[in-house]
Amino acid sequence: MSAAPREVPPSPAEHYAASGKWLVALAAMLATVMEVLDTTIANVALDHIRGGLAAGVDEATWVLTSYIVSNAIVIPLTGWFGNYFGRKKFFNFSILLFTASSLMCGLAPNLQSLVFFRIVQGAGGGALMPMSQAVLMETFAPEEQGMAMAVWGLGMMLGPVMGPVFGGWITDNYSWRWIFLINVPVGLFASFLVTVILEDPHYIKRKISRIDWWGFVLMALGIGALQIVLDKGERADWFSSPLITTLAAVGVAGLLLFVARELTVKEPVVDLSVFTNRTFAIGTAMTTFVMFGLYGTFVLIPLYCQLAQGYTPLLAGKVLSIQSLGTFGAIMAAGRLFNRVDPRLMVSSGCLMAGIGTWYMGEFNPQIDFWNIAWPGLIRGIGSGMIFIPLTTVALGAVRREQMGNASGLFNMVRSVGGSVGIALLITMLSRNQQTHQSHLVEHLNLFNPRLQSAFALAASGAIPGLGRNHAPVFGMMYGEVQRQALVLSFLDDFRLIAMIFFALVPMVYLMRRPGAAAPATAAH
Repeated sequence: MSAAPREVPPSPAEHYAASGKWLVALAAMLATVMEVLDTTIANVALDHIRGGLAAGVDEATWVLTSYIVSNAIVIPLTGWFGNYFGRKKFFNFSILLFTASSLMCGLAPNLQSLVFFRIVQGAGGGALMPMSQAVLMETFAPEEQGMAMAVWGLGMMLGPVMGPVFGGWITDNYSWRWIFLINVPVGLFASFLVTVILEDPHYIKRKISRIDWWGFVLMALGIGALQIVLDKGERADWFSSPLITTLAAVGVAGLLLFVARELTVKEPVVDLSVFTNRTFAIGTAMTTFVMFGLYGTFVLIPLYCQLAQGYTPLLAGKVLSIQSLGTFGAIMAAGRLFNRVDPRLMVSSGCLMAGIGTWYMGEFNPQIDFWNIAWPGLIRGIGSGMIFIPLTTVALGAVRREQMGNASGLFNMVRSVGGSVGIALLITMLSRNQQTHQSHLVEHLNLFNPRLQSAFALAASGAIPGLGRNHAPVFGMMYGEVQRQALVLSFLDDFRLIAMIFFALVPMVYLMRRPGAAAPATAAH
């Protein structure tokens, strides 16, 4: 009598009906929107928070830093926690922890309690994005993953743009406390969907017998120290500050010891062997540089509009929103085209478009009008939308499903680090290049320039109202224009650097395997 064939449990993609899949996608997107919004939403309310809690400026910035540091530490641990507790339980716990800590942030009576609950909020939020990605990649079949990731990507890309605008509107019309309290109903709804609909895949089992405490401590020390360096370095003048120098040394040493530990210990807290997958490793490296340019321009464009062009914050936000429209449209198009064209072609085309748009920004001048600032941003935004979803889907789709949680955590860690490094480096370049350009411009000032002589003559005659008969105001106006021109030139340096990074990524994508040539995430192993 022959043995009955062993029943193979259905894959997550086979388990859910079509409607159930999209409810899972909705829960994942809500969790992502909450987390990404809270990374930026507090920025514009910081002054109100400082005033409301009677705190100093330096003290209040820990409201931002504490969240970023806690968030960065938890992200790479997502896969380990998912395997230890079960993915559904850990995902739901993270949503509820984020929601509860958001409530406590909104009710915080003083700065100390607010910073503490922001640390807790960052710990809850750190897992939301990588868990959302892992859940979506498992829930949808390979041919549907592109569209699912496109829907999820809308939430991910919406956060950096909506955060400052939404936070400013809430703060102006209500109270800074509502930027945290607004998360409560959204988080409870997302938790309800996860509880009712989501099921753990059959291959997620508790197979960890001991905790690698040394690995955990070294990773937390290294990532935490480097995030503080990136966040505080510019204000502290980088390595001229003993604190920044010490933290940088601690961060580098901690991460080097962490890598050495994880490569030798039997049960690592972060499984680095996933980087032996060529497609995932290259995709992760590319994401680091993409986020360098993406987050960098999110910061630089509003600054350029306000500092160099004299735009109001609202008008600067409109410039950024036009760029975002291109991103949103390209994301949806990329989701539909994912199974029809080689995704690597979309990524390389996106890098080329992003590079062209950003290179055109390197030709800005102080007399440029609104639409000549906005159109290059639209081109760059379309390019960014064509990059992100195909790149994420190809990189994670090449990983075995048992490694999905761990791979997604690492992927999002480098995304976060790439964005932080990009902002820190570009702002530092902006400040230092402005001084360099200012020195060069002053060297080439010609006191015998006919226009300058005409201004001196008008001042001497008293023909310019409010200036009197001395030359000092003319020199002041001249110095102000030199500063403005130097600032514009330093912005152009940053834009050209970002453009060259995008151009350099164009051929790099073809080192990744085309989907179908690598083992898909849903294949049995």
